[in-house]
Amino acid sequence: MPVCETLRLVPFEPELLPPVLPWFDHPDVQRHLGGRSWPERELALRTAARGEEFRGRTVLRARSFVALDADGAPVALIGGDVYDRWTQWDPATEQVVATDERRTMGAAYVVDPARWRHGYGTATLRALVTADALADVEQFVLGVEPDNTASLRTADAVGFGPLTTEPDAEGLVYLHRAR
Repeated sequence: MPVCETLRLVPFEPELLPPVLPWFDHPDVQRHLGGRSWPERELALRTAARGEEFRGRTVLRARSFVALDADGAPVALIGGDVYDRWTQWDPATEQVVATDERRTMGAAYVVDPARWRHGYGTATLRALVTADALADVEQFVLGVEPDNTASLRTADAVGFGPLTTEPDAEGLVYLHRAR
């Protein structure tokens, strides 16, 4: 059975932290997302970020999920903030330079390095953009480093297209997919 038919998303809860943490020991994961503090921060932000403004947009909620395979084993972590809108931010002037009024989720994800190149990233992104818990989200945005070819290909396979083409001050290009 294809990965996408057997994968399911469940809310990222503290009991899922132990199987996820070792993924962040892999050098490529550390380079793109950081170390073990990343998933711990995701758990902490579930309620802390509501109502805060970030780069001209308001954080409505944070949502993170763990993707489970057919046997119930964690294979990926995906999540981020849902905003009232999406903005393009100029860090030099600390000003919003463009606004998209659609409710938007800015997301990031990681696949268990032992399961890379098996379709779990694509299946996880597909599950995110169709998740009932995110039915009010009109647009999904990923920030990806231009040299992260695997993530760029994965996003493309799920229908994400370029939102920006030049890296921002953090070295990211942005890809988006409208619902």
